[in-house]
Amino acid sequence: MDEKYYKLLKQQFSSKEAVLTEIINLNAICELPKATEHFVSDLHGEYDAFNHVLRNGSGSIKEKLRESFPTFTSKQISELATLIYYPQEKLDCEQAKHSKASFAEYCQQNLLYLLKTAKFVGRKYTRSKVRKALPEKFRYILEELVSEVDSTTDKQEYFDSIVQKLQDLGELPNLIVALADTIRRLTVDHLHVVGDIYDRGPYPDKIIDRLMKMPSVDVQWGNHDIVWMAAFAGSPLAMMNVIRICARYGNLDILEERYGISLRSLLEYADYYYQPSEAFHPRLTDGVRLSHEENDLLNKLQQATAILQFKLESQLIARRPDFNLDHRNVLHFINFEQKSIQINGKKYNLIDFQAPTINLENPSVLTEEEKSILNHLLKNFQSSDKLKRHVDFLQEKGSMYLRYNGNLLIHGCLPLHENGDFKSFRVEQQSYSGQSLLDFFDKHVRNCLAHPEESEDLSTDLMWYLWIGECSSLFGKVAMTTFERYYIADKTTHIEKKNPYYQLRENPEIISRILENFDLHQEGHLINGHTPIKEKNGENPIKAGGKLIVIDGGFSKPYQKETGIAGYTLLYNSYGIQLVAHQPFSTIKAAVEQGSDIMSVKRLVEQVAKRKRVKDTNIGQQLLKNIEDLEYLFEHYEKY
Repeated sequence: MDEKYYKLLKQQFSSKEAVLTEIINLNAICELPKATEHFVSDLHGEYDAFNHVLRNGSGSIKEKLRESFPTFTSKQISELATLIYYPQEKLDCEQAKHSKASFAEYCQQNLLYLLKTAKFVGRKYTRSKVRKALPEKFRYILEELVSEVDSTTDKQEYFDSIVQKLQDLGELPNLIVALADTIRRLTVDHLHVVGDIYDRGPYPDKIIDRLMKMPSVDVQWGNHDIVWMAAFAGSPLAMMNVIRICARYGNLDILEERYGISLRSLLEYADYYYQPSEAFHPRLTDGVRLSHEENDLLNKLQQATAILQFKLESQLIARRPDFNLDHRNVLHFINFEQKSIQINGKKYNLIDFQAPTINLENPSVLTEEEKSILNHLLKNFQSSDKLKRHVDFLQEKGSMYLRYNGNLLIHGCLPLHENGDFKSFRVEQQSYSGQSLLDFFDKHVRNCLAHPEESEDLSTDLMWYLWIGECSSLFGKVAMTTFERYYIADKTTHIEKKNPYYQLRENPEIISRILENFDLHQEGHLINGHTPIKEKNGENPIKAGGKLIVIDGGFSKPYQKETGIAGYTLLYNSYGIQLVAHQPFSTIKAAVEQGSDIMSVKRLVEQVAKRKRVKDTNIGQQLLKNIEDLEYLFEHYEKY
C-alpha cells in the first residue's frame, strides 16, 4: 500500500525539484501566524444582526483599521469601516451627496485606504491565498495595486494610470466593492456556527444562503436545526413542531413563501375545529403587526399542531420504551370529563383545553382526515428544493460536535449525573455516554437523512429524542413542558429542570474530564451555545476558570430582555481568544447613513505566551504529515 501511495504521490510532481519546492512551500506556510476563527451561536433567524456581525468581524475590521491608520480619528475609522461593511450601499449614499467630480475624488482617496488595509490584513497569508481571495474579475488589477500601493515614486505613474483608467471606464466603484469583500474575507478565515440557525426569527433561510457562499465554515447542529432536518427527513412529529413554532412567532411565510410549502389543508383543518385561545396568542417581534383574522388563524394553527404533536408523540413513546418518555405521555394523563390532568401525582385543572378530534378511548389515534393531511404535508416538505439544499448543506458541513484546533464545540451539553459521571443512554441493549453518545446520535442523524422514506424507524425517532430527550446533548433537560405552558396556570409546572451539567460546568475538573474523554489537551476549551447568558443579572459567560465559554447571549430578539445584550461571539487568532458582547443592531440604513455599528465590548479569555502558528492548528498538523511524506518521496524519488 505504501508503494502504491508514493507512486500516486509522485504523479503530482514532474521532477524531484518540484517535490523540493513543495516541501519548502508547505514548511513556510506552517510558520505563518494562525488565521482568525470566528464563533457564533443561536442565530435563530436574525439575519440582519448576523450579517452585520459577519461584515464587521465582531469588531475585527475596526481593529485592523486602527492598526493600519493610527493617526485617523474615530469618525474616519467609522466612515472607512462602513465602506468595508456595506460598500455598495455606502457608495450609493456618497454618490447622492457629491458632484461627479467630488465623488470621483472620494472613490480615489478611499481606494488608497482600502488597498493599504488589504495589504495589512493579507500579510499573514501566502501570496497564493491572497490571490485566491481576490474576485476573479479584478484579480490581476487588484494584485498589482495592492503590491504597489506603498511603492516609491518610480512606479507612481504606473499606479496612477491604472486607477485613472478604472475611473474613466466607470469601474472604480465596482473595484472598491470587490476590494471591500476581499478585506472582510481575509480578516476572518473560518466561521464556526455552534448551533440553532432556525426558529423564532424571520430569516433562517437567508442565514443558510449566506453560509453556503462562505469559503470556510462548519456547523454544530442545535436542537432547533435538528427538528427542521427531521421534518424534511420524514418525521411528521417534527413537522408539526416546526409548523407550531412558526405559527407561534408569526413566521409562516418562511414555510409558505420562501420554502414553497403549502399549508392550506392544515390551515383549513385548524380553522374548522378550533377557536382562539389566550395561551396561543402569537408572540410577535416588536414592530410586527398582523390583522385580527391573521392573529386568530395563527392561534388556531398552534392549537391544531400542538394536539397533533401530542398524538404523534404518544405513539412514539409507545413504540420506543427504551427512550423512557412514559412520564411525557400527557394525553393519557387527562381526565377529559373533568378537564384536568394528573402530573407527578398532582392534579391540575386545564385552561381552555380544546381537543375536538381526540378519541377518548385512544387519545393518540389519528383520524383519517388527520392522516391524509399529514401525508400531504410531508410530501410538500420533501418536495421543497430549497429546503433540500439547506438540509444537504447542514448535513455536509454539520455534526453533533467538532474538535478544532484543540477546542471542543458542542451546542448544548454532555449529559452528566450529579456526581459528574457521564450519563448513559441505553437503547437496543447498548449503552452510550460521553463521546460515544454523541457519535451514536451523529450516526443516526445521517442515517435518517439518507432514508427520508422512513417515518417510524429508530433513526427518525431519535431525531425527535434529540429535541426533547433527557439524555440529548442538544436539549439537556429532564422534560420539555410545552403542554404545561399552554394548558396549566401553575407556573411551577412550566419549569424545565436542567441536566446537572449546567451546574457542574463551573468546575474546571469536570471540563477537563470532558476534554480528556474527547482526546483533547487540557489547554483546550469547551465552547457551548444553547442557554442564553443573563449578563444583566451578573452571569459570566466565561466559566470553569476560562476552560468553558458560552456564546449564546441573545441574537434572538425575544431573549434580549432577559439577557440584556444581543449576542456573544468569539474570536480566536494567533494571539489568543477574545469574547465579544454585542448590543442590538439597528438597520443597514442607519449603519450607512449615520455610521452606526453594533457596540461591542471585547473581553480577553486567554492570551498565549507564544504566538500560535499554522503548524499548531488542525490544518498545520495535516501539512506536517504531508511534508513528512514528501520528504520521504524526495529521498526515494528514483525508487518510484
